[in-house]
Amino acid sequence: MNNSKKTVILGATTNTERYAYKAAERLAGAQIEFVPVGIKKGEVFGMAILPIKEKPIIKGVHTVTMYIGPQHQPEWYNYILSLAPKRILFNPGTENRVLQDMARKQNIEVVEGCTLVMLGVGTY
Repeated sequence: MNNSKKTVILGATTNTERYAYKAAERLAGAQIEFVPVGIKKGEVFGMAILPIKEKPIIKGVHTVTMYIGPQHQPEWYNYILSLAPKRILFNPGTENRVLQDMARKQNIEVVEGCTLVMLGVGTY
């Protein structure tokens, strides 16, 4: 596993139709270490989904990839920033100016893009 780009999937799910699940699948296929964090219990590609409500401490995070809509993000702002990622990737539909500004103030790179596309074209 390559943990140089260790990625937290925020909004992880076992639902195979969801983009968060597809991201886990692609990250696993690319040998990139990922930590799924979400509301519902379960596991994706051998990794237990950590309960976001418990705000699990995760060390060495490179990227947080967002699969939580902006309307549900405010209660998690402090948790997301506490992970001290190098970047936060806002997938389509998760863009949020408030969180993006907060992240930039902490020198966290903000990317509006699609995890799946970035992995597909090699820009992840």
